[in-house]
Amino acid sequence: MNDSEREQALLTALTTEHFALETARSGTIAESTGRATIYLSVLSAALIGLGFVASNDKLVRPYLGAVLPILVVIGLLTFLRLVETTVENSLDLWRIQRIRAYYHHRFAGQHDFFADAVTDEGTMRSAWSLVGIERGRWEFLLTTAALVGAVNALLVGLGVALLAGLAGVGHTLAIPAGVVVALAAFAAQFLYILRTAAAERN
Repeated sequence: MNDSEREQALLTALTTEHFALETARSGTIAESTGRATIYLSVLSAALIGLGFVASNDKLVRPYLGAVLPILVVIGLLTFLRLVETTVENSLDLWRIQRIRAYYHHRFAGQHDFFADAVTDEGTMRSAWSLVGIERGRWEFLLTTAALVGAVNALLVGLGVALLAGLAGVGHTLAIPAGVVVALAAFAAQFLYILRTAAAERN
């Protein structure tokens, strides 16, 4: 195989890989959307059920005691899988960006085709620039995993506030305790996202 044939074979392989990665990204995005939709639907159903029992003090506490743990468990399972799909999507973006940078260096010449894949110095841009997001840790706040993590944190904080109220702690302490726990729960989940993403990138 001469150099021209080898170049053509590589281009064909890269084009196929580019298409496969785009397909994989579509799959992870669809799965993330589906899982988040199911979770939020369950949460909405639980809130509707709460509306039916809210007028009966004897039913509210048992209802919340049964429903809140279930929602937290479902939320955590959903969160863990969404972190995986977020990382998979990030890796696919990075691989696509490498292919686009190769297209620009090898074939674009003086044209602007795929120029957004490289910087002015010729190095590859962040993969997240493909979707209009600046490189950095904070882009993960915009993911579906972070959204579900925020809902989970609210539920955990609510549970702590309710437990504190049942234990006889006044509202002036129960509510701040719930807020602090909710913030800590969200921070822990966000840290988990960052660590998982960093581990996969390495």
